[in-house]
Amino acid sequence: MAVTATTMTTSTRIPMSIDSDWLLPLSAWLSPAYPVGGFSYSHGLEWAVEAGDVVNPADLTDYIDTALAQGGGWSDLVLFAAAWRAAAAQDAAQLDEIAELAWVLRGTGELALEATQQGAAFVRTTCAAWPGTKLDALAAQRPGSIAYPIAVAVACADRVPLIPALTGFAHGFAANLVSAGVRLIPLGQTDGQRVLAALSKSIPAIIARAADTPLDELGTASPGIDLASMRHETQYTRLFRS
Repeated sequence: MAVTATTMTTSTRIPMSIDSDWLLPLSAWLSPAYPVGGFSYSHGLEWAVEAGDVVNPADLTDYIDTALAQGGGWSDLVLFAAAWRAAAAQDAAQLDEIAELAWVLRGTGELALEATQQGAAFVRTTCAAWPGTKLDALAAQRPGSIAYPIAVAVACADRVPLIPALTGFAHGFAANLVSAGVRLIPLGQTDGQRVLAALSKSIPAIIARAADTPLDELGTASPGIDLASMRHETQYTRLFRS
């Protein structure tokens, strides 16, 4: 006889309360397998490794933590939270203003490319494979001009709670740069996971702060990362697009 949830004993019964309505889509959208091309971007890390500024796990942890706490990752998280709230409230005018700010608020050309190309890829894939999210309307309103954090936030707004969505986005940002660091420095896979584990200790506080930061207080303070991105634009040998 096939084993089902109703025939199992109390001690072995599988809980059926998983929030699959949002957990499964979020896991898919932020998976490394989702076709947004994240593997091709290093957020300036390739130059930092070339210059000798990032040479070990501790350096990589500091680089990614800085990006998340006060650099481009930070601004993306604040914009993500604002876009999620505007989409959830069905405030189309406010959402359009946030989307426009996210489109232009980039320190370098390559960081802009990183945000816009991943955004366009996310929009195409999600509207085709996961129709019915709030992203459909924004894509029709702003064809080809939605930055990556805004695209993900709006897709999440009608089904994924804000904090899990922000957490997943921050983890995805960190994991992508860890993967780049593993290839560039290079590091072993275990060292890469040690870096990600270390970052997991600071990410919750960063998320909480980003969720409470209004857009008129948004700012960054990561000149080293911005300079690395600028210098990457003319780096002679490159694996990554940023």
